[in-house]
Parts: sequence; C-alpha cells; structure tokens
Amino acid sequence: MSEIIAALDKVSYKYPRSSDFVLKNIDLTIRKGEFFGVIGPTGAGKTTLCLTLNGIVPQFYGGRFFGHVHVAGLDTLDHPISLMASHVGAVFDDPETQLIATSVENEIAFALENLLVSREEIMARIPRALAAVRLEGTEKKHPAELSGGQKQRLAIAAALAVQPDLLVLDEPTSQLDPVGAQEVFATVRELNKELGMTIVMASHAAEEMAEYSDRVALLSHGELAALGGPDEIYSQIERLLQNDLRPPEVASTFYLIQKKGGPIPKIPVWMGEGVETLKKVQKTCEITPPRENWTARTYGGEPLLSLKDLKHVYPDGTEALHGVSLEIREGEYVLIIGQNGAGKSTLVKHFLNLLKPTSGSVKVGGVETSQMTVSDLARRIGYVAQNPDNQIFNATVGEEVAFALKGLGYAAEEVESRTAESLAAMGLSEAREMHPLSLPKGDRARVVIAAILAMKPEIIIFDEPTTGQDYRGAKYILEISRQLHQMGKTVIVITHHLYLMPEYAERVLVMGKGTLLMDAPIREAYHAVKLLQSTFLMPPQAVLLTQELEKLKGQPLPKLLTPDELAGCFRCNHSGRIP
Repeated sequence: MSEIIAALDKVSYKYPRSSDFVLKNIDLTIRKGEFFGVIGPTGAGKTTLCLTLNGIVPQFYGGRFFGHVHVAGLDTLDHPISLMASHVGAVFDDPETQLIATSVENEIAFALENLLVSREEIMARIPRALAAVRLEGTEKKHPAELSGGQKQRLAIAAALAVQPDLLVLDEPTSQLDPVGAQEVFATVRELNKELGMTIVMASHAAEEMAEYSDRVALLSHGELAALGGPDEIYSQIERLLQNDLRPPEVASTFYLIQKKGGPIPKIPVWMGEGVETLKKVQKTCEITPPRENWTARTYGGEPLLSLKDLKHVYPDGTEALHGVSLEIREGEYVLIIGQNGAGKSTLVKHFLNLLKPTSGSVKVGGVETSQMTVSDLARRIGYVAQNPDNQIFNATVGEEVAFALKGLGYAAEEVESRTAESLAAMGLSEAREMHPLSLPKGDRARVVIAAILAMKPEIIIFDEPTTGQDYRGAKYILEISRQLHQMGKTVIVITHHLYLMPEYAERVLVMGKGTLLMDAPIREAYHAVKLLQSTFLMPPQAVLLTQELEKLKGQPLPKLLTPDELAGCFRCNHSGRIP
C-alpha cells in the first residue's frame, strides 16, 4: 500500500457571503507518487479543492470550513500558509499572474528567499529546477521573453525549487496553445514518472488526462461523484456528458460502435488503446463508408475581405507575415488555426486596421482599410475578444448594447430600434436593466455580441472564444456563432481547439511562421496531419482513427471528422467478444 501524502476528511466549505457550499462532505486520499486528476464542469469545486491542499482555503478566503485536510502529516487548519507552501507547490491557469521577477533565475529564487533558504542553496536549486522543466540556458531572460508554454514551465520550476511534497496544478494548460500545452503535460508527466513527484491536476484536457492520470476524481456540484482509474471514469460516456464534460474522442467513438453491437468489452480511453481496439473490431464488423454529400460549399460574389501579398514587419525587425494573400466572401464560416507566433493575431489586426501593412494591401468590401475610419470598419466588422469582460464597461446591458451606436451619432429612434432588435436576437431582452457583470460568463459574451450585432456588421470575428471555457461554455459560444452564420453573417473564428469546430466551420486557414500554409475545406485541412503537426497542431482523435482504419482496410475512406461519423461506418449486427 502506497504512503498517503494528502487526505481530505469530510471536508465541506462555503465562501463568505455565499449561501451554497462549494465542497460537500469530501472524503479523499492521495498517494505518494500518484498523478491524481480532478475533473468536473465549471463551478463543480475543482479550484476550491486544490486550494484546500495548501490552506489558502479557508485561511486566506475565510468562510465556513468543516472537516480536516492533512498534507505531509500537517493539518492545514493548524499550520500557516507560509509553512504549507514549503510542502505544496501551486501552479494556476494563467502563468502571467504568477511571474513577477525580472529574470528567470530571480523568479525561481523569489520563493526560496522568502523561505529564508541560504544563498548557496538557492544557487544550487535554480539549475536543478530549470533542468527538471527543460529551461536550461534561459536563466538571464526576462519572463516576458518566454513563450506561453515556457512561462508555465517556469511557474512549475519556481514551485519545484521549494522541493514540495505535492505539486498542485489548476487548469495549467487552459490558456496555452497546443505547443505550450504539450510542453506542460510532457513536463508534468516526466516529473511524475521519472522523479516520483506527486501531482494533483485539475483540467478539462480530456485526452491528456485519460492518458496520464493514475486516478481521477469527478466533482459535481461540490460532491465527489466518482473516483477511479481513467479507464473507469473516462469510459462512462453518459455520466461525463450529464456533467457537461467532453469525453476523449477515442472513448466516444468506441462507445458509439459498442452501442451498434460492436464486440467491445472495454472502451479504450487513450489513443494507443484505441488503435489496438480498432485493429480487432475492424475484423469482425463490416466497414461501410457513409454516403453523405460532403462537398464543400462555394461562395460567389465579390470578396468582403481580401489580402494581397500582405507583409508585416514589427519595429524590432520581426517579420510576422510574409506575403499572405486570401479572399473571404459573404456568408462563409472560416476557421484560422496555428501555433502562437504563427501570425494569426497579426493577420486579424490588419483586418481591423489596428496594424498597417509594411507592404501589400488589405481591403474590406473592395476599399483599402487605410482609407477607412474606425467607425467605417466598426460598421462592417465586429470583434469578440477572448475575455468578454474586457469589452464591457457600462452599468446596464441595454446601455452596453447602445453605447457604440450613440458614439457613431445614430438618431435616438434608430439606437432604440437596433438595441431592442439585437437584445431580442441574443435572448437578452429581459436582462436589459441588469448590470452585465452580474450575468453568467456565457451571457456576458452574449452582451458583447449583442453590442456588435447592433452595428449590423457583415463580418464577426471570434478571437479564441473557447480558451478557458469548459465544454458547456465553449459549445455555448460556438452555438452563438452558428446562429450568426445562419443569419447570413460571415464568421471568422480563431481557436486552438480543433475538436470543437467540425460542426461549425467550413473552411480552414492554417497559419505557420507568418505564412498561409493551407487554405482548404475543413475535411481536407484536418486530414493534412503532417502539415498540422508542422505547426504543432494535433487533429482530433477521430481523424487519426479514420486514417488508421484506412491503413488497416487498405481502402480509402471519406475524410471523416467526428466520432459519430467514424462510428457510422461500422455495421456490427451481432454481439460477442473480440477474438
């Protein structure tokens, strides 16, 4: 029996001025050397659970706390946070909020200095911590010079330097691009498997959690709804969906095949298992490709947006775009993908005239953006930022939606008409007199979109709308984008979450190192696996399984994108065990 490193005994907690308990009678033990996953929808209590492990809950927040938490033999109620910090390292979702020093080595030294570690020992620990997260050679760099993934790995290094018994990570990859997320998961797995570090991680990254975790706790409404190995937790597809959690696509695929009578005694939850199961199942089931007509739609007419040989060089000499040319027409739904630094944001800033071309041209509706005013562009292009709260500054929902219209000098009657129409379109009429920030996050996004919609733009751009969202929140925003597209709007979405987009996007622009690597229908783009990997993107697991099935059968298949489409190829009118 492994040594217990942390234990929660009948823990219940509610924050000050809150009527509801965030944690409800949690009993839990975490073993030394374990990779312990914590999952659940937004509001389930994951972050609060993480904060109980270092005493921040309840010591910092106050509130009402019942039960006991012991870490490394210490009761978190009896020992100050400063002492618990030497036993529990903590890394949160946004590395920017954790990095405060002027150099990488100073960042690592900061916590050690506060713990009165000797200078000699600090100098010895810095290179060890950097080596553990593969950041050697960055000692003198300012943290701002690092990529998102490197910043998060630096936050992990700073936590490791304290030599904690337990490393707690709360959504450490939610703000990162695929490269950064892979870096962090690889680092954490190495710390766990090779150095024996005990890990507690809360995350929505279903595929990675299914592969790396030893055990997983599912929280729902503050209660421990399920606890078990990842094979057990992630194969319970219906339970995950009931809790607004996205199952790994490999698990969803074989769950659907199993429902059709496929001989699958055990649903695989990570890709390696999925490929082995596929090899067996395809021998006993007939593979019949679907007959749907998936020909990509074409759009005629003059382009709404056109770029010709667009080049942009920043003042420091960085060439961010290298002669990009493309056209986007009325009614399209376009997805822009690529790693951080690929040029996506620079590209979109040119659409909005926030950046000027170094050379080349950008036209909106046939007019050079350099000849258009901010108000001209605002009437034609709406922009929804990653965090809707950054775009809200009025006291009521109605005032927020009307604000830009008033600023552009529309008559009072026109302002009222457009405001009412936009609020109704977004289902916000009854919230008109409410403060926007009093609404749930999804509804705050609707307020921003309503304000944009009131301008009656032809193009609406969503910049990383799913980052930091759970599955329910991400789908909520994307359903709005679908509504707008059905209203005839041209929709452009930038996201790293490729698995979310097959239901929505029609066309994909793949950016890499400032160039347009591919401009193609989504089925063609998602199946260009090597191209995607060259810009550090990973297609959905259903795409990889489709290509694996093609190899096994030696026959071409349609370019399938989702678990439903792939499972639809299987004809298994029998039950039984895999031979």
